[in-house]
Amino acid sequence: MPSVTPVLEVGVIGLGNIGGHLAQNLVADGHRVTVFDLDAERVKAIDGATPASSVAELARAVSVTFTSLPDPNTVVAVANEWASGAPAGAILCDLSTTLPASNQAIALSLAKSGHVFVEAPLTGGAIGAKNRALVFLVGGPDDAFAQIQPLLATLGRATFHLGPVGAGTTMKLANSLLAFSGAIAAFEALSMTTKAGIDMRTATDIVKLAGPSNYFVDRGIEGINTRGKPTEFSLRLAAKDADLIGQLGEAVGVPTPVAKAMLEFLSDAVTRGLGDNDWGDLVIAAEQRGEVELTIAPKVEQ
Repeated sequence: MPSVTPVLEVGVIGLGNIGGHLAQNLVADGHRVTVFDLDAERVKAIDGATPASSVAELARAVSVTFTSLPDPNTVVAVANEWASGAPAGAILCDLSTTLPASNQAIALSLAKSGHVFVEAPLTGGAIGAKNRALVFLVGGPDDAFAQIQPLLATLGRATFHLGPVGAGTTMKLANSLLAFSGAIAAFEALSMTTKAGIDMRTATDIVKLAGPSNYFVDRGIEGINTRGKPTEFSLRLAAKDADLIGQLGEAVGVPTPVAKAMLEFLSDAVTRGLGDNDWGDLVIAAEQRGEVELTIAPKVEQ
């Protein structure tokens, strides 16, 4: 996809499954991209980008920096180091899944040092990052959003500016609550029906026909037999996000019993040694918990 924006000096910090693909796409769009990651092999993998030896060095070289990091504490630490090198007016756009209050504190700190913070947590995963199919949920000032929106438009399929910093992260966690709980509810329901002797294909066909919409049954069930694929979104990160959802609920005064149940299920998966496995291997935890085999017969085309 050709770039529709002027050539920019862009930085990417955190070159995992999301950041790595974004950095490569920014290079493909003709931008001058500087990258940093603690893993030197990830840095080498971004063909056409300029490596930086530190976060501060990267910050000095660019006007817009994207960060894709594992947790709120890491985002805070990187933002502080970034501010020590970034020129006045530079924009830090964080793509991580964190907490609204944490991001709001970063935004306030960066404003005091003459910098701008924008949050743009996303949905779509590694495949979405590679194929420019991400959905960005943005919180931040209008003028800063106007500057980064053309970049986001080339990296994803939709961008929503939801308001000030905190709004984007709130929407991301709410979306994750629905996604995670739908999958876990599906595993529990299918474990019960399977143990009762009901064919899984029949059970899923009934759910689709009878009305209780469930994204996993509708879109994910055909992959339930696949185990051990390369990790794109780990169960450890999913458990972290479930914990953040509960923290958000507590902060805004909304009870989140479903989030607590999700956290228990995901934490149990981590305890079972599946923490570094891909999200798709959550079915393994469900099988172990329910002492049941969850596989589906091939779909018969009519």
